[in-house]
Amino acid sequence: MPWCTRREIREVSDQAQKIHDDIHRGHLLIHAHAHAGGTTVAVGTYLHRGGKSVYLHGENHLRQIADTFDSPAQALLAFEKVHAAERRPGQAPLTDTEREAIAARSVFDVTTAKSALVPAKPETVPIYLADAGDHDALLDTFLDAHREFEKWCTWSDDTTHAIHESQTLRIEHVHETSAYETAWTVAAYETPVSERMWVLTATGATPAPLLRDLLTHLADGEGWDTALGAPVNEKMVTAATQPLSSAGWKHTVDGRWIRWTSSDGNAGIQFDAFAAQHPSQNQATWTIWAGTSPDQGRPSWSITVSPQTPSSLLASLSEFLAHKTGTRQDQPRLRPAGSGGHRRPLRWPLTLTSNHGSGAT
Repeated sequence: MPWCTRREIREVSDQAQKIHDDIHRGHLLIHAHAHAGGTTVAVGTYLHRGGKSVYLHGENHLRQIADTFDSPAQALLAFEKVHAAERRPGQAPLTDTEREAIAARSVFDVTTAKSALVPAKPETVPIYLADAGDHDALLDTFLDAHREFEKWCTWSDDTTHAIHESQTLRIEHVHETSAYETAWTVAAYETPVSERMWVLTATGATPAPLLRDLLTHLADGEGWDTALGAPVNEKMVTAATQPLSSAGWKHTVDGRWIRWTSSDGNAGIQFDAFAAQHPSQNQATWTIWAGTSPDQGRPSWSITVSPQTPSSLLASLSEFLAHKTGTRQDQPRLRPAGSGGHRRPLRWPLTLTSNHGSGAT
């Protein structure tokens, strides 16, 4: 890639590494491959990302997605038209670079096997600093305990819906999201066919105990039938945040924003007085976060809530944040054999072993 800048080389190699990892982890299923123009081409389908099918071109650090298709059948048909004579089923044989990467990594795998693993010790922390836990297991447990909710899955199994028997409360959980993406959406309706009354979202790193409390509160049926159009007033705000005030969280007002911040500064709740005056738009009136506040960067996790969400639900979340604790698991460390110190585990990407390009990879 002599015509590429160093930055462009890194970008191409990074994309190739992601494709390699997706194949290795079983996220990208390769249907067929062929050799064409001195390189390898292949066609496959992602088992996530909406199940899209892709046409891959190139090898090692030059592999890239050259085209996408709506279905495996469409992708295979297009692949067959161009590469019928060279087409072979399944993945292509390993390249020399891939074999060299495996051999290099195996040396460190042996070292790791001989090392003593220092057990991770769980630490008790405020609930807003706790680990995310297993959200999928949390939803399964909830559905087993609350038969009034019916489970529905999308065709690709990327998303699970839990719908109350009344059809007026719907919970959506998107699997395999990042820590910062929306993983949960809860929506309430006045009737099964009416406009949405309120909506709540939570990102992928939200602590599971906090979500468990939220789902339990909803299952108890406490006030999700908020009257459509009811304005948010001072009494409702006070009721929703009383646990925080009682726990000594710092209360500040900055224009349209009213905030309550934990004493350690690692969590907070923000109320947007302007958005609260537009309940029909389902804007994020409340924001709950941990880590960096939303106005300063990207929080570790966040929950957003629209205006008409019941104050009893918000008060329950406030109570949990103010008084509950959870556990945070430190990452296990490796102690090399014959040494009293520690070393960080090494990751050997495929692109590091390539001899092509300008060496920027």
